[in-house]
Amino acid sequence: MTLRFIGTTSEDGDCPTLYEIEETGDIVVQGDRLTDPEHLEQLRDVKDSETFVVVPRELLTRYAPKE
Repeated sequence: MTLRFIGTTSEDGDCPTLYEIEETGDIVVQGDRLTDPEHLEQLRDVKDSETFVVVPRELLTRYAPKE
């Protein structure tokens, strides 16, 4: 499958970054792993295969679809 770079708010090539899987339209998020125990215990319906990353609001608002 092919990843298409959508955008980043990083100035130095560091994360966070958004990508799209071209074949499915799904979004891949690159960011710092969420590690705060208080936040992790508030998550619901977590599968073993899932992980969580922190995404600055600016990244999502800058690159969110406008349709």
